[in-house]
Amino acid sequence: MCRLLLVAAAILLPVSLSAQISPGPLARAHQLLEGPTNCTTCHGRAAEAMPKLCLTCHREIGWLKAGARGLHANAAVMGSKTCGTCHPDHAGRDFDLIEWAAGEEAQFDHRRAGWPLEGKHRQVACLDCHRTEFRGGPAAVLAPAPRHGPGWTGLETTCVSCHRRDDPHDNALGNNCARCHDVRDWAPAPGFDHADSRYPLTGAHQQVDCATCHLAKSLDIASGPDGTRVPRYRPLPFADCASCHADPHRGRLPGTCSSCHVTRGFNVIDPRGFNHTATRYPLLGKHRSTGCEACHGSNMATPRPAFGTCATCHADVHEGAGFSEGSKLDCSACHREQGFRPATFTLAQHQETAFVLQGQHTTVPCAQCHKSTTSVSTGNLTVPLKMTVTGCNSCHADPHGGQLKSATCTSCHSDAGWARVRFDSGEHARTGFVLDGAHATITCARCHGPERPGLPPLGPGREDGSAGIRFQVPEVSCAACHGDPHPSSAADSLSCSACHGTTSFRPAQVGVAEHGAFTFVLDGAHRAVACVNCHTGLSTSDTVWRAGATLIGAAASMPVIDLHAAQGTTCAGCHVTPHGDQFTSRADHGACETCHVTASFTDTLRFDHARNSTFPLTGAHATVACARCHRTEVSENGPRTTYRPIAHRCEDCHRDQREGQGQ
Repeated sequence: MCRLLLVAAAILLPVSLSAQISPGPLARAHQLLEGPTNCTTCHGRAAEAMPKLCLTCHREIGWLKAGARGLHANAAVMGSKTCGTCHPDHAGRDFDLIEWAAGEEAQFDHRRAGWPLEGKHRQVACLDCHRTEFRGGPAAVLAPAPRHGPGWTGLETTCVSCHRRDDPHDNALGNNCARCHDVRDWAPAPGFDHADSRYPLTGAHQQVDCATCHLAKSLDIASGPDGTRVPRYRPLPFADCASCHADPHRGRLPGTCSSCHVTRGFNVIDPRGFNHTATRYPLLGKHRSTGCEACHGSNMATPRPAFGTCATCHADVHEGAGFSEGSKLDCSACHREQGFRPATFTLAQHQETAFVLQGQHTTVPCAQCHKSTTSVSTGNLTVPLKMTVTGCNSCHADPHGGQLKSATCTSCHSDAGWARVRFDSGEHARTGFVLDGAHATITCARCHGPERPGLPPLGPGREDGSAGIRFQVPEVSCAACHGDPHPSSAADSLSCSACHGTTSFRPAQVGVAEHGAFTFVLDGAHRAVACVNCHTGLSTSDTVWRAGATLIGAAASMPVIDLHAAQGTTCAGCHVTPHGDQFTSRADHGACETCHVTASFTDTLRFDHARNSTFPLTGAHATVACARCHRTEVSENGPRTTYRPIAHRCEDCHRDQREGQGQ
């Protein structure tokens, strides 16, 4: 509204003849177009021609609109506005041709121009950027001359268009500053990633300050007027470590640093880099994991150490005892690079020494005999090779507590193992106690050990040694270990061995012949009678007589077995007479053996009718069957044959025949 009033005031002022035609004087930028003959230059012959005629002079605006750049290309802002809407003229020489929406240029919304102000740009005054020296774009070239003073077109959005003189890299990194920097500040450079550069940072390089490399003294960077040195980012030498690092080996090692070293640190050696196999001493076994300084010293002070023998580097823990046939051996004769232990000294080689390994000795680790010690003289670790062996007791303590003064270990043991005793029954017989039968099958500890189940304890007061074996035991008789199942009154003067063997208690070894030595001879049918029929206790199941059941510790549960039959030695003691009391009046009181023999009760008789009766059988009587005279009758007590009394008169038997003849 104010701008329109100014235009109106200019019309009312006294003017020259030309002013009577013109609405008012043109602004200083358009003063060359003053005069009635120049009106059509801007206004044309029709009202709608003026926007096109403006672009005839202001070609930069046409170029911006064609490229969709700047405020005039923003259709949302411009709408249907013409040039005169925002840029009226004829208001005097000092009239500003630009109408600012907010009244002043500092309030202009830069987003409307298509380039919002962000970061540090928001704090910069408009004329600090819209200066002549910064207007170097195509729009500035197309703008009407002169292009001096501030201008609102012709600025580019690239950093270098304004900050070329501020470039600390001296154009060494190109024009795309936004690749590393943003509008917030020059430093730090949030977009920069050293991994995208030609020299990615790895290992310890990641911890190095930027100035260490980019302000290094070796770069010869001159100081500026203010005394500061501008970091150099490109070009920098980095072809080899020596570009930045001094060679600590002083040229003693050929090749590049990266052959051995990695960026994790100078002390970290990459074994894959340096090929030690190409040298005269390839690294094998434990040598591969040994630090380089162990052989070469700090900073490779010894690039070519001696390596003729193991003793060049390693102390001899055997104190010169390693030799063969009088010639001293090197460590490699028994050891290898994989480690000093285990040694490569084989069993076959050991058999060539004075101590041949056999049996269990072949499984014993070397260190168990060749124990490491500390030398009293030097304080160093030593491992003896030559051992003085005079017998088993050179290495082994006596487990028997000195009980066997005159015997050696090899009398009973061998190197096959302590538990495999070769003291057999033949050897045991020399002690006075023969091992036979079941005694030959039990373990030695059953009698000589600390635990003797079923036997009396040996008792304290004697040193049996760590093995707990007592060689001198008190038991030498059967009764010392085994309970007696027979009543003491029946044992008489017999020993156990008279009836029993050492193989087993049952069955006893008493046969028919042996029984004859007792008071009752087995003959006839008695020979076939089972022992249990006469001797009580023998009917006990064999399971009662299991192993150990006869030992003294179990004697209380043993069955009692009577050695003498309870019935005695007469027939009547075992057999019931079928004759009742028919023969009790005889002089022998009816002794069975008067008539019977042991072979059989019925088949064989020693009865003689002429000798043992009052009625001799003569004549026809000798052929008469016994049952014709001695009849058998059945009673409530069973069948009984009558032998006495029998009638002796003829008529007592032959009455029926006589009566028949009389008739």
